[in-house]
Amino acid sequence: MHHNIPTIFAVKRYALHDGPQIRTTVFLKGCPLSCLWCHNPEGVSPGIEIVALKERCIACGECVIACPQQALAIGPAGSIDRDPARCTACGRCVEICPALAHEATGRRTSVAAVMMEIEKDRPFHDTSGGGVTFSGGEPLLQPDFLLELLQECGRRQIHRTVDTTGFAPTATVLEIAAATDLFLYDLKMMDSARHRRYTGVDNALILANLAALCRADHRVRVRIPLIAGINDGEDDIRAILAFLHDLPGITGIDLLPYHDSGRAKYRKLGMNYPGAALTAPDRNHTTTLLGIIRDAGFQASIGG
Repeated sequence: MHHNIPTIFAVKRYALHDGPQIRTTVFLKGCPLSCLWCHNPEGVSPGIEIVALKERCIACGECVIACPQQALAIGPAGSIDRDPARCTACGRCVEICPALAHEATGRRTSVAAVMMEIEKDRPFHDTSGGGVTFSGGEPLLQPDFLLELLQECGRRQIHRTVDTTGFAPTATVLEIAAATDLFLYDLKMMDSARHRRYTGVDNALILANLAALCRADHRVRVRIPLIAGINDGEDDIRAILAFLHDLPGITGIDLLPYHDSGRAKYRKLGMNYPGAALTAPDRNHTTTLLGIIRDAGFQASIGG
C-alpha cells in the first residue's frame, strides 16, 4: 500500500449532507477521476498546490525572503512570480504573507491531528447519532491513512462513513470496508463509454466493487449526481435500478442535482471550468425520477 504523507484539503464541521445526522467531513486529497461536474477541483491532484491571489499582493517581499527554495520573485508589475520548478509547496509563503495572497490547496497532516479536529465535534455526534465522513477527492487513494483513521474512530465508537467513487483495487475497498459502518457510493451511469467520456475512467471496476461490497454484507447508500442530458434519462435510472435490484445492503438512493458552486474555485486555481455548459434537470423531472426509484422499492431522497 501507499506510504505517502497524509494530505487533506478541508475539514467541514457540522455537515448535514454527508451521511446520517450531524457529521464532521474530512476531505482527503487526490482523485483518479476527472468528472466534468466536479465541484472540488482542489481535491483532484494528490499534491498540494500553492495558489497566488495576485489581486491581494501588496509586493512587500516578505515571501521572497522567507522562501527556502528561492522560488519567488517580485515581478515587473509588482506582483509575485513563482518558479514552479523550484517550488516544493512547503507552505512557508502561506504562513508568512501579511496580505493572505498565497493559499495552499491542501495540507499535510497526521492521524492524531485529524482526530483532534474530529473530537471537537463529539458532542454533536453523540446527541444526534452522527459521526465522521471521509470524502475527497477519493479517500481510497490514501488507503493506509484512511484505514488508520477509521480504526481510530472505531476504537472511540464514532460512526464511520466513507464517501467514494468506488474506483480502487477491490482488495483495498474490502479492507477499508471492514472498518467502515456505511458507504456513500457514487454511481454516475451504467454505460461504460459515456462514463469514460464524462469522468475519464471506465466503470467496470466501480460496478464490480459495488457488487463485492454488497455481497460481503456491507451497508451502502448509492448517490447519483444528476446532470441534464448526460445521465438524467428515465432509461439511465432504470438501468442503474436493474443493476442494484439483486444487491443486498443498499440502504437508499440519493439523487444529487448538479450545481455550479465550485465555479469560483476553478477561477482561483487558474483552471477552465469544465462544467460551464452543464445544467441540473428541472424539479418536475427530478421528482419523476424519484418516483421511479421508489416504485422499484428503494428508499430515496433528493440532495442526500
